[in-house]
Parts: sequence; structure tokens; C-alpha cells
Amino acid sequence: MQQNQNRLVTAGKAIRCKAAVSRNPGEPLVIEEIQVEPPKAWEVRIKILCTSLCHSDITFWKKSNGPFAIFPTIFGHEAVGVVESVGEHVEEVQEGDLVLPVFHPNCRECRDCKSQKGNGCSVFGNRLNPDMPRDATSRFKGMNGEVLHHFLSVSSFSEYTVVDVAHVVKISSKIAVDKACLLSCGVSTGIGAAWKVADIEEGSTVAIFGLGTVGLAVAEGARLRGASKIIGVDLNPEKFEIGKKFGVTDFINPSTCGEKNVSEVIKEITDGGADYCFECIGLASVMEDAFNSNRQGWGKTVILGVEMHGTPLALNTYFLLRGRSVTGSFFGGFKPKSDVPLLAEKYLHKELNLDGFISHEVSFKDINKAFELLLEGKSLRCIIWMD
Repeated sequence: MQQNQNRLVTAGKAIRCKAAVSRNPGEPLVIEEIQVEPPKAWEVRIKILCTSLCHSDITFWKKSNGPFAIFPTIFGHEAVGVVESVGEHVEEVQEGDLVLPVFHPNCRECRDCKSQKGNGCSVFGNRLNPDMPRDATSRFKGMNGEVLHHFLSVSSFSEYTVVDVAHVVKISSKIAVDKACLLSCGVSTGIGAAWKVADIEEGSTVAIFGLGTVGLAVAEGARLRGASKIIGVDLNPEKFEIGKKFGVTDFINPSTCGEKNVSEVIKEITDGGADYCFECIGLASVMEDAFNSNRQGWGKTVILGVEMHGTPLALNTYFLLRGRSVTGSFFGGFKPKSDVPLLAEKYLHKELNLDGFISHEVSFKDINKAFELLLEGKSLRCIIWMD
């Protein structure tokens, strides 16, 4: 009853709350009091329950140039929360619903959203606007009136945020909120790449380059599909023990391969090359290694990493002619509104390992500790509790 009364009090009004504001690239976030405007038409205001830190937050937090290098900004794009209020024309969620704000749009009305061939959105998917997608304005202000910018249409490092309805997914209230939080980016991306993009068959051989959260989620997806070998490739030897929890059967540390390169070792393990290779790091050289590790005839390479230096990918076209293929993957090929709730159901039915991805938990006031843990390579996902 108290929660309902609170929503009635705040609906249609600006809310003052705490946010972790990034004022300059690479500098620690500052917990500040801010003002969050009420949602406009087609928008949803969400009370964030918990959020987590993704490598993409780190990448853009460091950047001093590019389309998202606009400061001050409120980062964060993996989160779960409760709908506080909705704007006009919003019908699919209502006050009190448990929701995930997701960076990948899903309007459900455009040609791309209706197609089963991909998971793009031709209405919102190509807009590189740092603020709200429909009117390009911000719903955040500092207490002195300055504009604070949004990030990836989510901005979850705030006690309250405003998100377009195209970026909101309603989720079962039965799932623990810290596990639900994981489904809004990295875990869904990896599992989707294994299931939707590669469509791994039982008995397949799989090689995964990079055993961070996304790579381990690929392993989990491959395990659930019955892959016979799941090879993890990573420079950190500790990742093998972690990877075993998600189905990794073999481990390769490129620095200990001696005179052999990684692709040669994978071909020996798989008798000719892996059926599916996944690049989860974001380096053109590693993408090439993944392609060269595929089996001739039908090997498929799935690129999940964003190339960090803008280096083009060079491939031997002879191998393409012999049947190998390369494809990209964005949010694992998943359509957020229809596919993500199914992952929640699989977790509730004890079919999906989400618990293993949570390595640390901190309070909101200690959010910079989450940055330190990820930068030091010590965490997979650090849950940041808002309350």
C-alpha cells in the first residue's frame, strides 16, 4: 500500500534522487543529487533496484571522442527495476511491474521487428543519439539545472531513470532481481549467439575466444545445446576453473602454445577445426584466429566483440569459397520483448545457470569499486544494489 501511495505522489512530477555521474572520461563517478523528469508520451520512469557493470560501460567511460563521448553523463545499461509511472500511450507495462530496461530497441511494429530473419529495429536501431530516442532531449538535470546525458537509452546508474517503451521488457516477478539484472545485456548476448545466431546442434564442437561474461554465456548456451567439446581460449589461466561451471571442456592459453598457433591447437583437438567459433573480445587479430580455427566446409565464426581500434578484418577468401562463413551478432540475435522473458523462465525451471555469473556485490555508494574490480580482471558481473 505504501509503495502505491508513493507512486501516486510522484507520478507526473520530477523526482529528486541520487545518481552516479561521470563528469570526465576515465575519472571516478561522483554520487550526486539529481532531478529526473516525468516520462513523456511513450516513455516509462523506472525505480532501479539493482544494476551491474558491463565492459561496454568501461569502454565508453574511457572514451574522450566519438558519438557517446558526451559528458556529464549517467552510464549503466544492465539493470532491473519497478515501473514508477508511465507516459501517454504506454499500455504494455504499468506501475508496479518488474521490468528490464534494455539498450537494444524492440518497437514490435517495424519491418525488422516483425521479421524472423534478424533482431534489428528500423525505427530506433540506427539512432546514435545520447539522450531519449524520440526527441533527443534528456530527462536528467543536475541540481544547478545543467543537462546530464543518457547512455544507451538506459542510464541505470541512477535511482530513477526514464526509458522509451521500445527499450522496456516486462519480466516475471518470480525471478530474483539480481539474476534478472543479468539478462539485460551480456548473458543474453552470449546465449543468444549460441542458440539463435549459430544454432548449435547436439554433438557440435565449439571454440570461444575470450571467457568474460559474454564468452561464458556462449559456453552455457552451447552446453545446453549438447555440444561435445567447448574450448575456451583466454590468457587468464584462472578462467578454466570458472569456465567448467558453464560447460567448458578444454582450455587453451595462447601464451603457452609454444611454436603452434591457437588455430593449429584447436584443429588438433577437434579433428580438423571447430564447427562454431565465437570471438568475444573485440580484436581483429583474434577474429582472424577464430575464423582460421573453423572447420573447412561448414565452419561458422560468430563475431560478438566490438573491434576496439577500428581495425578492418582481413580474411583469406579461398576459405570462404570452401564453405566457412562469418557473421555478426548484436544482442545475440534476440528480440528483447519476446526472447528475454523466456530466459527468465528457463532460469526459474533450473535449466539455466545465472548464479555463476555474479562474482561480487557492492552498494551504490561503492560503485567505483565495481569499476576497479572489472579493470583488474577480478569480476564477471558485480551487482550494484541501489538500496
